[in-house]
Amino acid sequence: MKTIVSMMTAAAILSSAPRVVQAQSHNHVIQTPQEAQWGPAPPMLPPGAQIAVLAGDPSKSVPYAVRLKFPASYAIPAHSHPTDEHVVVLSGALTFGMGDALNKSAAANKTLAVGGFALMPAQMNHFAYTTGQARDGAVLNGS
Repeated sequence: MKTIVSMMTAAAILSSAPRVVQAQSHNHVIQTPQEAQWGPAPPMLPPGAQIAVLAGDPSKSVPYAVRLKFPASYAIPAHSHPTDEHVVVLSGALTFGMGDALNKSAAANKTLAVGGFALMPAQMNHFAYTTGQARDGAVLNGS
């Protein structure tokens, strides 16, 4: 099972990925979910995730949008970004928490289902994870 999550992620994470699939347009993008071009996520994420760049260039300090697919029981360790991160869950569920280490039992963790939105300000340490019950899904983000 996969949960698809789209995130505005930091250029620092994505710039080290040599084979990130990137949108080629500098003008406009009109794209259905089926038209997204998927590839392996950058090596800064644990193995198993996939990425589709929707617009912009994630290796530069400019606005961009990506979709990420995460498998069930997937965990993203604590990290921060040099820019704000916007996340909207289109299907499935994703749990977020704050802090310097991944802590699935923290009382402040919050699970977002379809339509849920998260904004992680620049330099804020956070983590995310899916559960074994995650369904197929997608997240589309904007800036």
